[in-house]
Amino acid sequence: MSSPADRSTNAAHSSPTPAQEQDAVEAIVPLMPIVLPVAGGVLMFLLAFIAIYMA
Repeated sequence: MSSPADRSTNAAHSSPTPAQEQDAVEAIVPLMPIVLPVAGGVLMFLLAFIAIYMA
């Protein structure tokens, strides 16, 4: 029989190391200073367009 140390060593060599997963929220956070003002501007334009169209 093999010892537990042998099994962990074989498993470590036979399987590739998994890449660290990128969290979706962490990927978007650096873009917030750009995305929020742009989205706000688009929203204000759409609301103004609707107000003018309804008047």
